[in-house]
Amino acid sequence: MSEQAQPQWPTVVPYVESYSGATRVMTLEMASTAKEKFIATMPPIVAIDGRDYRVYWGQVSFEIPAERACHVSVRCEGGQSGGQYSQDLGFRVASALLPPGAEPVRMQYLCQFASGLGSITLS
Repeated sequence: MSEQAQPQWPTVVPYVESYSGATRVMTLEMASTAKEKFIATMPPIVAIDGRDYRVYWGQVSFEIPAERACHVSVRCEGGQSGGQYSQDLGFRVASALLPPGAEPVRMQYLCQFASGLGSITLS
């Protein structure tokens, strides 16, 4: 019996909005201060120019426009709050407006689980 190969994530998530100009790569490193058991139930959601992508913790690369500004936001929904499941949309949100440019971009997102804050920094 032969084994089938597992599907692989793309190396770079393509930009899917209507755009025909030059592109560049943005690499986003995502981490959380939450305990391991919560991280699995709260995948980060990255929005590129308003389109949501449910991704995984760690490093993910996206193709973004190079000739115009691009809005990037990351959020982490849910979690434990007083023993109840929190459905607050936009919880632990951070966003950035990247200016046009040809160079690749590296950013870090940190989900501060206990305080309910998220932050994005350029690296």
